[in-house]
Amino acid sequence: MTKLVSEQALKGLMLLSLDGDEAAYRRLLSILRDLLLTFFRKRLGSNAPPDAEDLVQEVLLAVHSRRITYDRERPFTAWFFKIAKYKLIDHFRASDRKNGVEVALLDEVAAEFREEALFAHLDVDRLLDQLPAKQRELLRQVKIAGKTTAEAATDTGQSEVMVRVSIHRGMRAIGRKLGFANDED
Repeated sequence: MTKLVSEQALKGLMLLSLDGDEAAYRRLLSILRDLLLTFFRKRLGSNAPPDAEDLVQEVLLAVHSRRITYDRERPFTAWFFKIAKYKLIDHFRASDRKNGVEVALLDEVAAEFREEALFAHLDVDRLLDQLPAKQRELLRQVKIAGKTTAEAATDTGQSEVMVRVSIHRGMRAIGRKLGFANDED
């Protein structure tokens, strides 16, 4: 399983590579290869093994040839996955697999990797990073990953009541940081 890699880490490697750091570029390509294999295998189903490898190579070549066009001020993953999305759409068009997959793919990728969503994720991560570890983890489990408070309680060894209290306190703390709540609540 591919270790989760943040936008910040990928962008950092891209910026270093644009500045001539060959080791950072090799590391970036290695990580991108793993991300692409997961991305394509999930979307290709039974055709995944041979087609996924071909698509990975196409995208990595496109990234290499187009890296000069990358805007350093924008999220790297939005730029990167846009290239991957279009290569996958081209693949579906070439193989006459237009049975609705293309439309669904456009919707899925657009929602998952559009710039606004990436900035929102970064903002949420920054807010959560300001909370105590216990609250941060519980908010990630329940509010982001969609676990129930009972599941989070089991995972953390806490009571459901304590999980609910921690989540409530974390949400209030975030609300205060955003100016939506005051201490008298």
